[in-house]
Amino acid sequence: MGKLTDLLQLARERAQATGLPYAGALTPAEAHQVWQLAPGARLVDVRTRAELDWVGRIPDAVEIEWNQYPGGVPNPHFLTQLKRQVDPEALVMFICRSGLRSDHAARSATEAGYNACYNVLEGFEGDKDAHDQRNHLGGWRHAGLPWFQS
Repeated sequence: MGKLTDLLQLARERAQATGLPYAGALTPAEAHQVWQLAPGARLVDVRTRAELDWVGRIPDAVEIEWNQYPGGVPNPHFLTQLKRQVDPEALVMFICRSGLRSDHAARSATEAGYNACYNVLEGFEGDKDAHDQRNHLGGWRHAGLPWFQS
């Protein structure tokens, strides 16, 4: 089997083992590899504009807030914006700060008819460490994957 097939199979196994309703769950490094290997794959960053501006962005990611800033209220236009920017037939990976909002986005997109939704585990910044700080335990940035500061 090829590398892409192996990565997607591993992601599917994770989803099945934890009862996720979407296609799969990928680590940041795996998501980056899938993005490089799968023609037409899209990475959708669902963090707020403030997070994108102040913490950092992923080059070429589609940016659609799951929660709006300020206030943190759910974005009522999320699915409309997703449908406008991402083909429902595409392999779609969702990422947020830690993996929680992206899980919700993957669930919502799956319910809306997207068949190949994946959550990026650990998110952009990873979990908090013993000092309540992020970027030390997992995450896109900690993995040394492409990102830039606004």
